[in-house]
Amino acid sequence: MKTIDVCLSPDLMHLYAVEGKSVVVVDILRATSSMVTGFAHGVSGIYPVAKLEDCRAMKAKGYLIAGEREGEKVPDFDLGNSPFEYMAPELTGKLIALTTTNGTQAIAKSLGAAEIIIGAFLNLSAVAEHLIKSNNDILIICAGWKGKVNLEDTVFAGALVDKLTGKFSLGCDAPLAARHLYTCAKGDLIGFLNESSHVKRLNKLNIHDDMRFCCTIDKYKVVPVLKDGLLVV
Repeated sequence: MKTIDVCLSPDLMHLYAVEGKSVVVVDILRATSSMVTGFAHGVSGIYPVAKLEDCRAMKAKGYLIAGEREGEKVPDFDLGNSPFEYMAPELTGKLIALTTTNGTQAIAKSLGAAEIIIGAFLNLSAVAEHLIKSNNDILIICAGWKGKVNLEDTVFAGALVDKLTGKFSLGCDAPLAARHLYTCAKGDLIGFLNESSHVKRLNKLNIHDDMRFCCTIDKYKVVPVLKDGLLVV
């Protein structure tokens, strides 16, 4: 039986091999939620980059540039990191270069995998269905916050493990712990996450609607996949 494992922080990536695996990168608040939303509303492609200067350089290549640091939009960029920004009709068919504090860093550390896909509560079931068909070992990489473990990404990992129970064996105790967290959270996901450090951080920025939206399960069916450096569906 194929295995499923969870890396609770990109800083733990040295403990995991990505080669030959389907890697699911998750940054619930808010990078991967925004990516999934953008594709669901017609964005053509998203180019994830780790560094601000590399993202700025994509402007000259015809990309819209999107960026966030410390939870706030980079001042001279076209877009920030709120999923609501990625619903704009004028983004249909557009290419976006995106850099964020955590999510795009996790993608960069996943290079070399058989495939890299983008996960969020918004496309949870679609991701699970994709993984079953891919028939690879799975590694879920939680973006966390600056190398530290965070609650929302771990709970998502648990939700995905729960979806795939019986179809994949657990690689270690991390997916088991994540699934137990999800079991505790699933009755009131928003309430469970309200005490998390990143939710408190975002609440100070008065973006409560973003948090609630990012906790919506199965709103979309898109599964973004990295192809030659560009996320597409």
